Amino acid sequence: MPPRKKEHGIKRASGSLVHFRPSVSASTVRRHSAVVPSVLTFAVIVASGGLLLMIEKGMLNSVQTPPPRASGKKVEYRARNSDAAVDVESQIVQEIRNRTIRSMCGQKNMPHSVWSLSPLQRKTLLQHILVNDKHRFLYCYIPKVACSNWKRVMKVLSGALANVDVKVKMDHRADLVFLSDFPPEEIRHRLRHYFKFMFVREPMARLLSAYRNKFGEIEAYQRKYGAEIIRRYRKGYAKDKKIAGNDVTFTEFVRYLLDEDPERMNEHWMPIYNLCQPCAVKYDFIGSYERLESDATYVLERVGAPQHVRFPERQTWYKPVTKETLHYYLCTVPQKFLKELLPKYILDFSLFGYPLPNTTTEYCRH
Repeated sequence: MPPRKKEHGIKRASGSLVHFRPSVSASTVRRHSAVVPSVLTFAVIVASGGLLLMIEKGMLNSVQTPPPRASGKKVEYRARNSDAAVDVESQIVQEIRNRTIRSMCGQKNMPHSVWSLSPLQRKTLLQHILVNDKHRFLYCYIPKVACSNWKRVMKVLSGALANVDVKVKMDHRADLVFLSDFPPEEIRHRLRHYFKFMFVREPMARLLSAYRNKFGEIEAYQRKYGAEIIRRYRKGYAKDKKIAGNDVTFTEFVRYLLDEDPERMNEHWMPIYNLCQPCAVKYDFIGSYERLESDATYVLERVGAPQHVRFPERQTWYKPVTKETLHYYLCTVPQKFLKELLPKYILDFSLFGYPLPNTTTEYCRH
């Protein structure tokens, strides 16, 4: 069958076409051609089931994959004159990524609906999907992926908050509606007819963010988890009952994760896959923390949020996880522990298009 002639443009949510100039510069063509093989290579590796083997061989360290955009249906991108080429590139990457997700989720052993999940898996999922009936959307929240700000936006949309800048401590339960609040037939209706989205983040950066926040700042986590981690993994502290739990090392945290069942982990370090089940739920859009501003703007426009509702800016006290910071922490962990840890989060890397971290001895010397 001959290929169909493609129009030079991107459809808006309204259905109109935003046209681009047909001519493309040589540099743009080279950039596009550089993107496709690397992502396609990653997709083929995932689809063939050879990912874990390649972790052992260290072969994926050089695979570069662009940030994820969406899953399931094609996303209608809003184009600006200044970044039309970037949006076209995003659509190319998105299509490859969608094929990867369809390939993996199409396997017989993967869940194909919410009702094919185990009771524990379904409970976790439904308790992490927030509902807005007025704007007809479902948002699956992932802790440490800007979920507090999304909850703030949802409270503004429901009228519980006047605006996103109101100075109030975030209550993660009050004035929010969860999909778990509804009976099965109403859950089915919303899953079938509402716009569904989630946001993801580079898996190791998310873990590091949780570690720094919970064990460096939150006393309740230090007492509940920190003290137990130190008793388990620090020599000479097994019977110490006076541990504060405020000096857990990142290696100790990683060792703790290795011994935890992913389906029963605390939500702040539970794998994204287990929280939002992207094979059981066909999300219309999967945004990226790395492109939070533009992706959040798209979602707000897509769900028809009023013009005055915007996504909040990051707080002044926020400590970003930079590439340098992540490199430093990962390189403090013995490689044998990281090799055991990566398989626990392998679906977060593969489904959402994140390259595996390079933690070879040579790389960590720099």
